[in-house]
Amino acid sequence: MKQPLGIILAGGLATRMGGGDKALLPLGSGTLLSHVIDRLEPQVAAVALNANGDPARFDGAFPVISDSIDGFAGPLAGILAGLDWAADQGADHIVTAAGDTPFFPCDLVPRLMLAAETDGTPIALAATQDAKRGAMRQPTFGLWPVSLRDALRDALNDGTRKVVAFTDAHGAALAVWPDQPFDPFFNVNTPDDLARANALLKGDRP
Repeated sequence: MKQPLGIILAGGLATRMGGGDKALLPLGSGTLLSHVIDRLEPQVAAVALNANGDPARFDGAFPVISDSIDGFAGPLAGILAGLDWAADQGADHIVTAAGDTPFFPCDLVPRLMLAAETDGTPIALAATQDAKRGAMRQPTFGLWPVSLRDALRDALNDGTRKVVAFTDAHGAALAVWPDQPFDPFFNVNTPDDLARANALLKGDRP
C-alpha cells in the first residue's frame, strides 16, 4: 500500500463554541489546526484541509477542498471530498483526522494501515479501549480507499449520514489505543474542552 494522503476534517459548524472555525482557535502557541497538522503531516504523503466557505481564511499552506454534497452532510461529505481530491492526485488511500482533536496518536497512519491489511478490510477506523464499554470507535479517524468513493457518493445521495453506517456496510478493521492517561482522541467541543486541552498541552492531567 502506498503512503496515503491526509485529510483534516474541519467542516463542522462548531455550534457549542459559538460558531466559526473551531480549528483556528488558539491552543498553546498555535491553533487547534496547527497541532493537528504537526501530528498528521509526518505520517502522510501530503495534507489537504476539508472546509467549506472562503479558503483564504486559512494560511494557504495546504489545499482546501470543500464538500461536493449540498447542505451540511457531516463527516462523510468531507471524506468523499478527500477521496475525490486523492483520486485527482493518483493516490490509492486517504487517512482522515478531525481538526479539533490535537492529541491523536503519532502512529495513527501505520496502525490503521496494519489493521486493514491484517483484517483484509478496505477501511480501518481508530478506536479507544474503554474499561467498561470495550473498543469505542473514533469514526472521523480512518483509512479510506479511493476505490470506494462512488459507493460513498451513492450512499450520501441516498441519505446516509452516519460514518459507521457506511463502514459497517463495507467492512472496517479497528486499530485500538488505550484511553489512559487520557483519551488521545479527546476533541474540543466547548470552551471547557479548550481549557482542558491547554492544560494537557502543559502536561497537566485534569
